[in-house]
Amino acid sequence: MESKIPFNQPFLTGMEEHHIGLALKSGKLCGNGAYTQKCQHFFESHYHFHKCLLTTSCTDALEIAAILLDIEPGDEVIMPSYTFVSTANPFVLRGAKIVFADSRTDHPGIDELSIEALITPKTKAIVVVHYAGVACDMDVIMDIASAHGLWVVEDAAQAIDAYYKGRPLGGIGHLGTFSFHETKNIISGEGGLLVVNDERFVKRAEIIWEKGTNRSAFFRGEVDKYGWVDIGSSFLPSEIIAAFLFAQLENLGPIQKKRLEIWERYYEGLKEFAEGKNFRLPSIPQYATNNGHMFYLVFKDLQKRSDLIQKLKSKDIHAVFHYLSLHKSPFFAGKHDQRELNNSDEYTDCLLRLPMFYDLTEQDQNRIIETILE
Repeated sequence: MESKIPFNQPFLTGMEEHHIGLALKSGKLCGNGAYTQKCQHFFESHYHFHKCLLTTSCTDALEIAAILLDIEPGDEVIMPSYTFVSTANPFVLRGAKIVFADSRTDHPGIDELSIEALITPKTKAIVVVHYAGVACDMDVIMDIASAHGLWVVEDAAQAIDAYYKGRPLGGIGHLGTFSFHETKNIISGEGGLLVVNDERFVKRAEIIWEKGTNRSAFFRGEVDKYGWVDIGSSFLPSEIIAAFLFAQLENLGPIQKKRLEIWERYYEGLKEFAEGKNFRLPSIPQYATNNGHMFYLVFKDLQKRSDLIQKLKSKDIHAVFHYLSLHKSPFFAGKHDQRELNNSDEYTDCLLRLPMFYDLTEQDQNRIIETILE
């Protein structure tokens, strides 16, 4: 019998237990200890991000971003409809009206050229999602934001080690966020990161992160006592999570190399068949790099995608679709302004994600490719 091929399988470097053990021996298990500092320093030094704060999830990082931007009831925030609910929830929780934009025809990312028409006097921010780790056209977006006095948040949940014209994603907008969920390239089970690129937000971000207190400033000796100075929440992960993450970050290079090899093997194995218009393969614009996060196919219609899902399932291969357009969700449908977002709906119906994880063997990957060609 052939073994089952899961959609995802978390990768362990083998050093997670070692670092967790050191964290346990340190006697400090709550947040903002040595391993939290190590992880934050890694991102600040490796990618030259201005200020980084480790969080318990990417959602938490986005919640801090929404608070930092002083999002209030009546404010409008533009974002793609084809994304996970976590992109929208932090802004909805602050009372914002979400204005959903369509995706590009060649890529599930936001249609940059559709953004300006959605701006009103109430618009306060643009949230972009670098789908599959592939950059949105950030020059276009930042120019639009600058012209209209808007903030830009990069939801870079899938985009670790991905670049736009040589600049790391997450480091271009005013704020950036990352995820270390077990489905991502670099993981800690759950976990996230806030990147603060605008100096104006640094001090307050740290306060919000520390439950609304100036505790971090106190421990640095900058104030003689700390107290409640702003709103905030308990956004810090434990040292156990940070230690696990650090073991992954130490192996970022080998992990990325292997994932890109798997991605390229899919592309080479399927490109000839795709040229026959059976489906579309992922598109990487010239200004973007590929970080090997995801490999997907886009079919002509829902039925063709459903047929392949069932075919793969019959061979014990687990492939899955992705987001459902948020503007048509049960929660939001009545709040949408009735614009048709055709590309977002097409990806909802036609996009299929193939198994993609570090330990996917060449033999199993060939089996997946052969089943698709069959």
